[in-house]
Amino acid sequence: MARTIAKDYDTKRRHILNIAAEVFAREGIARASMNEVAKACGISKANIYHYYGSKDALIFGILDNYLSELLNQICGLNLKELSPEKQLELVAREFLFAYEGMDHEHKIQTEGLPLLPQKEQKVLKLYQREMIDVVSGILAESSPEYFTDNRARLRETTMSVFGMLNWFYMWNPDADRAARIAYAETAAKITLGGLKSF
Repeated sequence: MARTIAKDYDTKRRHILNIAAEVFAREGIARASMNEVAKACGISKANIYHYYGSKDALIFGILDNYLSELLNQICGLNLKELSPEKQLELVAREFLFAYEGMDHEHKIQTEGLPLLPQKEQKVLKLYQREMIDVVSGILAESSPEYFTDNRARLRETTMSVFGMLNWFYMWNPDADRAARIAYAETAAKITLGGLKSF
Protein backbone atom coordinates (compact mmCIF):
# COMPACT_ATOMS: atom_id res chain seq x y z
CA MET A 1 0.00 0.00 0.00
CA ALA A 2 1.38 3.40 -0.97
CA ARG A 3 2.35 5.76 1.81
CA THR A 4 -0.06 8.67 2.09
CA ILE A 5 1.25 12.23 2.02
CA ALA A 6 0.87 14.07 5.32
CA LYS A 7 -1.12 17.32 5.33
CA ASP A 8 1.95 19.22 6.48
CA TYR A 9 4.24 17.61 3.87
CA ASP A 10 4.97 20.86 1.99
CA THR A 11 5.52 22.78 5.23
CA LYS A 12 8.05 20.20 6.41
CA ARG A 13 9.82 20.24 3.05
CA ARG A 14 10.13 24.02 3.23
CA HIS A 15 11.43 23.81 6.81
CA ILE A 16 14.10 21.31 5.74
CA LEU A 17 15.14 23.54 2.84
CA ASN A 18 15.52 26.57 5.11
CA ILE A 19 17.56 24.71 7.72
CA ALA A 20 19.69 22.89 5.14
CA ALA A 21 20.52 26.19 3.44
CA GLU A 22 21.77 27.53 6.77
CA VAL A 23 23.87 24.41 7.41
CA PHE A 24 25.36 24.36 3.91
CA ALA A 25 26.17 28.09 4.03
CA ARG A 26 27.84 27.76 7.42
CA GLU A 27 29.76 24.53 6.89
CA GLY A 28 30.22 24.51 3.13
CA ILE A 29 28.34 22.07 0.93
CA ALA A 30 31.22 19.62 0.57
CA ARG A 31 31.78 19.38 4.34
CA ALA A 32 28.17 19.41 5.53
CA SER A 33 26.54 16.01 5.89
CA MET A 34 22.95 14.87 5.76
CA ASN A 35 23.39 13.85 9.39
CA GLU A 36 24.15 17.47 10.30
CA VAL A 37 21.12 18.68 8.36
CA ALA A 38 18.88 16.13 10.08
CA LYS A 39 20.22 17.09 13.51
CA ALA A 40 19.71 20.79 12.81
CA CYS A 41 16.15 20.06 11.64
CA GLY A 42 15.43 18.00 14.76
CA ILE A 43 14.48 14.92 12.75
CA SER A 44 16.11 11.61 11.81
CA LYS A 45 18.33 11.13 8.77
CA ALA A 46 15.79 8.61 7.47
CA ASN A 47 13.12 11.31 7.67
CA ILE A 48 15.27 13.68 5.63
CA TYR A 49 15.52 11.02 2.91
CA HIS A 50 11.74 10.68 2.92
CA TYR A 51 11.56 14.25 1.65
CA TYR A 52 14.82 14.47 -0.32
CA GLY A 53 16.37 11.31 -1.73
CA SER A 54 19.94 12.59 -1.83
CA LYS A 55 22.18 15.50 -0.96
CA ASP A 56 22.02 16.63 -4.59
CA ALA A 57 18.22 16.58 -4.44
CA LEU A 58 18.35 18.75 -1.33
CA ILE A 59 20.76 21.24 -2.90
CA PHE A 60 18.60 21.40 -6.02
CA GLY A 61 15.50 21.87 -3.88
CA ILE A 62 17.06 24.84 -2.09
CA LEU A 63 18.23 26.55 -5.28
CA ASP A 64 15.14 25.69 -7.32
CA ASN A 65 12.89 27.13 -4.62
CA TYR A 66 15.02 30.27 -4.25
CA LEU A 67 15.56 31.04 -7.92
CA SER A 68 12.06 30.15 -9.14
CA GLU A 69 10.47 32.41 -6.52
CA LEU A 70 12.90 35.21 -7.41
CA LEU A 71 12.12 34.76 -11.11
CA ASN A 72 8.37 34.87 -10.46
CA GLN A 73 8.82 38.04 -8.43
CA ILE A 74 10.84 39.79 -11.13
CA CYS A 75 8.76 38.59 -14.08
CA GLY A 76 5.56 39.46 -12.24
CA LEU A 77 6.40 43.16 -12.22
CA ASN A 78 4.24 45.44 -14.34
CA LEU A 79 6.76 47.42 -16.38
CA LYS A 80 4.35 48.65 -19.04
CA GLU A 81 4.14 52.40 -19.61
CA LEU A 82 7.26 53.01 -17.50
CA SER A 83 10.35 54.72 -18.85
CA PRO A 84 13.48 52.50 -19.12
CA GLU A 85 14.96 54.27 -16.09
CA LYS A 86 11.88 53.57 -13.99
CA GLN A 87 11.75 49.99 -15.26
CA LEU A 88 15.37 49.39 -14.26
CA GLU A 89 14.84 51.10 -10.93
CA LEU A 90 11.82 48.90 -10.16
CA VAL A 91 13.61 45.69 -11.16
CA ALA A 92 16.72 46.62 -9.16
CA ARG A 93 14.54 47.41 -6.15
CA GLU A 94 12.80 44.04 -6.33
CA PHE A 95 16.10 42.18 -6.54
CA LEU A 96 17.35 43.99 -3.44
CA PHE A 97 14.08 43.30 -1.61
CA ALA A 98 14.23 39.62 -2.59
CA TYR A 99 17.83 39.23 -1.38
CA GLU A 100 16.82 40.29 2.12
CA GLY A 101 16.62 37.28 4.43
CA MET A 102 18.02 34.95 1.78
CA ASP A 103 21.69 35.17 2.74
CA HIS A 104 22.18 31.40 3.01
CA GLU A 105 20.55 30.63 -0.33
CA HIS A 106 22.47 33.43 -2.00
CA LYS A 107 25.76 32.23 -0.54
CA ILE A 108 25.46 28.60 -1.63
CA GLN A 109 24.25 29.38 -5.14
CA THR A 110 27.76 29.72 -6.57
CA GLU A 111 29.12 26.66 -4.80
CA GLY A 112 26.07 24.46 -5.16
CA LEU A 113 25.05 24.85 -8.78
CA PRO A 114 28.20 23.31 -10.35
CA LEU A 115 27.89 20.27 -8.07
CA LEU A 116 24.54 19.26 -9.54
CA PRO A 117 23.89 16.98 -12.52
CA GLN A 118 23.66 18.76 -15.87
CA LYS A 119 19.88 18.32 -16.07
CA GLU A 120 19.34 20.18 -12.78
CA GLN A 121 21.96 22.80 -13.66
CA LYS A 122 20.10 23.49 -16.89
CA VAL A 123 16.86 24.23 -15.01
CA LEU A 124 18.55 26.64 -12.59
CA LYS A 125 20.57 28.37 -15.30
CA LEU A 126 17.36 28.93 -17.25
CA TYR A 127 15.91 30.79 -14.26
CA GLN A 128 19.03 32.92 -14.13
CA ARG A 129 18.98 33.50 -17.89
CA GLU A 130 15.37 34.70 -17.81
CA MET A 131 16.14 37.21 -15.07
CA ILE A 132 19.21 38.43 -16.95
CA ASP A 133 17.03 38.82 -20.05
CA VAL A 134 14.66 41.13 -18.17
CA VAL A 135 17.51 43.52 -17.39
CA SER A 136 19.04 43.14 -20.87
CA GLY A 137 15.70 43.98 -22.45
CA ILE A 138 15.43 47.21 -20.48
CA LEU A 139 18.97 48.25 -21.39
CA ALA A 140 18.49 47.40 -25.08
CA GLU A 141 15.31 49.47 -25.17
CA SER A 142 16.99 52.41 -23.49
CA SER A 143 19.92 52.65 -25.94
CA PRO A 144 19.20 50.62 -29.08
CA GLU A 145 21.84 52.48 -31.09
CA TYR A 146 24.57 51.52 -28.59
CA PHE A 147 23.71 47.83 -28.41
CA THR A 148 22.65 47.11 -32.00
CA ASP A 149 24.56 44.08 -33.29
CA ASN A 150 26.73 44.01 -30.18
CA ARG A 151 25.57 41.23 -27.86
CA ALA A 152 28.86 41.24 -25.96
CA ARG A 153 28.45 44.91 -25.05
CA LEU A 154 24.87 44.32 -23.92
CA ARG A 155 25.91 41.36 -21.76
CA GLU A 156 28.79 43.32 -20.18
CA THR A 157 26.48 46.18 -19.29
CA THR A 158 23.79 43.85 -17.97
CA MET A 159 26.22 41.98 -15.73
CA SER A 160 27.59 45.30 -14.49
CA VAL A 161 24.10 46.08 -13.18
CA PHE A 162 24.05 42.78 -11.30
CA GLY A 163 27.54 43.56 -10.03
CA MET A 164 26.27 46.81 -8.50
CA LEU A 165 23.32 45.06 -6.87
CA ASN A 166 25.52 42.30 -5.48
CA TRP A 167 27.99 44.86 -4.16
CA PHE A 168 25.22 46.61 -2.26
CA TYR A 169 23.89 43.31 -0.94
CA MET A 170 27.32 42.15 0.25
CA TRP A 171 28.44 45.39 1.88
CA ASN A 172 25.13 46.60 3.31
CA PRO A 173 23.62 43.53 5.00
CA ASP A 174 21.62 45.61 7.48
CA ALA A 175 20.20 48.03 4.93
CA ASP A 176 16.55 48.81 5.54
CA ARG A 177 13.84 49.07 2.89
CA ALA A 178 14.40 52.79 2.36
CA ALA A 179 18.13 52.26 1.73
CA ARG A 180 17.40 49.52 -0.80
CA ILE A 181 14.95 51.77 -2.63
CA ALA A 182 17.48 54.61 -2.68
CA TYR A 183 20.27 52.41 -4.03
CA ALA A 184 18.03 50.94 -6.72
CA GLU A 185 17.44 54.48 -7.94
CA THR A 186 21.18 55.20 -7.83
CA ALA A 187 22.03 52.06 -9.80
CA ALA A 188 19.45 52.89 -12.47
CA LYS A 189 20.67 56.48 -12.81
CA ILE A 190 24.34 55.47 -12.99
CA THR A 191 23.65 52.84 -15.64
CA LEU A 192 21.26 54.66 -17.92
CA GLY A 193 22.90 58.05 -17.35
CA GLY A 194 26.18 56.53 -18.44
CA LEU A 195 24.63 55.02 -21.56
CA LYS A 196 23.32 58.43 -22.59
CA SER A 197 26.90 59.70 -22.85
CA PHE A 198 27.72 57.32 -25.70
